[in-house]
Amino acid sequence: MAEFTMPSLGADMDEGTLLEWLVGPGDLVHKGDPVAVVETAKSTIEVECFETGTMTELLVEPGTTVPVGTPLALIGAAAEKPGEPGGAGKPQEAQKPGKVSKPEGPTEAEKAAERRPVRHAPKKGEPPEPPSPPPEPAPVPVSVSAPSAARERGHIEAGPLVRHLAEQSGVNLETLHGSGPGGRVTRTDVEEAAAARATARPPRVRATPLARRLAAELGVDLATVTGTGRESAVRASDVRQAAPGPAAPAPPAYAGAAAVRPSAVRSSAARPSEDRAAAMRQAIAGLVTRANRDIPHYYLSTTVDMAAAMAWLHEHNRRSPVGERLLPAALLLKAAALAASEVPEFNGFWTDDHFTAGEGVHLGVAVSLRGGGLIAPALHHADTLTLTQLMSALKDLVTRARTGRLRASEVSDATITVTNLGDQGVETVFGVIYPPQVALVGFGRVVDRPWAVDGLLGVRPVVTATLSADHRATDGAVGARYLTAVSRILQNPEQL
Repeated sequence: MAEFTMPSLGADMDEGTLLEWLVGPGDLVHKGDPVAVVETAKSTIEVECFETGTMTELLVEPGTTVPVGTPLALIGAAAEKPGEPGGAGKPQEAQKPGKVSKPEGPTEAEKAAERRPVRHAPKKGEPPEPPSPPPEPAPVPVSVSAPSAARERGHIEAGPLVRHLAEQSGVNLETLHGSGPGGRVTRTDVEEAAAARATARPPRVRATPLARRLAAELGVDLATVTGTGRESAVRASDVRQAAPGPAAPAPPAYAGAAAVRPSAVRSSAARPSEDRAAAMRQAIAGLVTRANRDIPHYYLSTTVDMAAAMAWLHEHNRRSPVGERLLPAALLLKAAALAASEVPEFNGFWTDDHFTAGEGVHLGVAVSLRGGGLIAPALHHADTLTLTQLMSALKDLVTRARTGRLRASEVSDATITVTNLGDQGVETVFGVIYPPQVALVGFGRVVDRPWAVDGLLGVRPVVTATLSADHRATDGAVGARYLTAVSRILQNPEQL
């Protein structure tokens, strides 16, 4: 039996809302199938199953907000049906009524009778024989109970819900003696142990994983923080509010602008869309604050001659049907992905004080949302896609990002992110790295500029490519190699 839990869909996520189940109890699910729709502060996302089996039980009702890591459902073996315990062996064959099986060989009572000495009646005049001592009882074989044997093997008999309750209560299952069948630990056993712990020491503070990590980083005692989450759980925003430090000065008002009270912004009449936009803004604020605090950024830029690329693009679109025509963004994204495979120091994550390379180039694409804010879902294995495939995948990804139909893997798998503000008229953009990634690539608008070629001055289309990089993972020389690779690839579009 496996637990399907609320996934972490980003470094800034500490809880999510289950909106809809896409499967029901008894349905067969395969690894990668979408099984639920979850809403985060940034988007609505389809969450895939990471196990193949049968959905045996749904634990959380739609509309419920739960912390990351909370079990949402139970998944059993493929042949297992709802209500059946997982991993049970075949039951012993029942004995037919009216038919008593006779044990083979003599019984223990018969053996004891054979061992008992025979006493003869005394003859006349002879003293009676002294009574013989009682026979020693036959040793009774002691069988090891199933729980004891299981404990010797390091396995505790307990169901997934009992294990989750024990984890939430801080109860060590190995210290319990189960009162259920075969020594199985029951919910009552855990609750009684938790009650005993509560009298011995203060209860453990309920907090999300992100809140605990932030509390450790900021030196905040969770016991002193008032939680605003579900069941008074401490959230990351609660920890940030309780963190010590000087209050930030209020920004100066624009000339002629009327002062706006916070209460006016967050009125009780606020529409759900406004609440959602505010939640997304808060999530982005927390993420970029953490990124700027924890990541030592350095920045590089280069201007790329796009004459060959634009000529190739014009010819390709002239010969292609409308559905297969490309935008300049496809060339820029493919160049960024190929360069990441050439310079893998930027394709991965900085975690636990070391760099971990990504398994494939999964290119995060920053997408602005219609209601405000942005999200950066991933184009998986972007370096292996043809330009036509990449363009099609990009259109699909942007559409689903703006309609709330992204999948969990698309939100959490990106190994390097690209932001392209060229369609907004921007020529240069330096972005903030999305932790735990180590780089963000920026592209501006393709513009005509004076350009010298072979000593002759002319006008050519150019684009500015930028790199925001984590100095813990790389130095400027490695960053220069990456941008040089991007420039070389774009000037040789046949490599795309």
